[in-house]
Amino acid sequence: MSEKDLLELWEESWPGCAPIAHTLRHAFPEQWVRFHSLPGSKRYPETEDQYATVLSRYNTVLEELFAGQDVYVISPDWNEHPVPDPRPIDHERWHPGARFWTSVRADPGSEVYTHLYVSRVRWKTGCVDVLLRAVADDRMAGVVITDELVRRVHHPYDGGADVLLADRDERDRMRERHRDWLSAHPLGL
Repeated sequence: MSEKDLLELWEESWPGCAPIAHTLRHAFPEQWVRFHSLPGSKRYPETEDQYATVLSRYNTVLEELFAGQDVYVISPDWNEHPVPDPRPIDHERWHPGARFWTSVRADPGSEVYTHLYVSRVRWKTGCVDVLLRAVADDRMAGVVITDELVRRVHHPYDGGADVLLADRDERDRMRERHRDWLSAHPLGL
C-alpha cells in the first residue's frame, strides 16, 4: 500500500483528525478507552516483573485487536521544519524496517512538525516488544498500531494505552473484559 492510500484510509476512519496519537481520544471519545499498564495506575515499571506485567497487558489487548492480521506500526520523530532529520539510531532499533510516511504540524499554530514512520508486520504477541518497552520507559512516544483498514488503534504510552475501536459497543465490550486495568479517574484518564 502506498503512503497516499494509508493517508486516505486514515481520513476515512478518523475524519478531521491528523495521525497524531494523542489527539484521537479527544476527537473520538465514544470509541476510546484507556487501560493502565500496572496495578494501582503506577506509571513506570521498576522491576523485570513489572516490565512483564506491562508487556503482558499491551500484548493482551493487541492480540484481541489484531490476532493473525497484518498491522501498521507507526512511530514519530519531531523537529521544527517540514523535512525530517535523519532518524536517530535508537528509533531505528526500536522500530526496525520503518520508512518515512508523512509529516504533519503537531498543532496548527506550532512550528513543530511530527514526522511519521511506518512499517507493516504480521501481528503476533511479542513482535513489537522492543518498541513497547521503549514506550514504557518514556524513551519513545506517539506510537500507533493499527489494522490494515485503520479502524482500530492501539496507542501505547508510558503508563498505559489508549485504544480506539470501531464503535461504542466494541469499546464497551473491551472495557468490560479489562475493567481491572481501568483508572478510577471519573474521565477514565
